[in-house]
Amino acid sequence: MSEVLNVISWLSLAIGGIFCVIGAIGLLRMPDFFTRMHAASVIETLGAGLILFGLIIQAGWTLIAVKLVMLFLLIFFASPTASHALARAALAKGMKPLLKDEERA
Repeated sequence: MSEVLNVISWLSLAIGGIFCVIGAIGLLRMPDFFTRMHAASVIETLGAGLILFGLIIQAGWTLIAVKLVMLFLLIFFASPTASHALARAALAKGMKPLLKDEERA
């Protein structure tokens, strides 16, 4: 059973790392603020979530796992709130999303 948990854990860590790299590339290549914010949310939700899940499996039923779950819950609730606040602040300052029709003009 421990081999199965190790495989699941390492797969989760690897896939989470891949999502973090993809999100980082997206942060560099996206054209405007709103699409970059989307790339950052991919890193936070999928990347960090899968990495934390893999670490929780590696930790087993210990105090470390409880701390990792608390960290996951903090990211799970704070990330959407922060993204929403950033998007509203950008819209309030007059920043508009880059639309496909505007790109061609």
